[in-house]
Amino acid sequence: MEKKVLSAMKAADKPVRPGDIAKVLNIESKEVSKVIKSLKEKGQVISPKRCYYSLA
Repeated sequence: MEKKVLSAMKAADKPVRPGDIAKVLNIESKEVSKVIKSLKEKGQVISPKRCYYSLA
């Protein structure tokens, strides 16, 4: 799931919200939020502004 979220973020090529990724992957945004939180702890994802995330 992490790889799917990362590739969706890479494809967007701009900071995105968890809901945007959820629509692209056709899953719930809660799931995406959990994955993003995990990726953020690993340092793979950053938050340039509130509620938006991009690749580190």
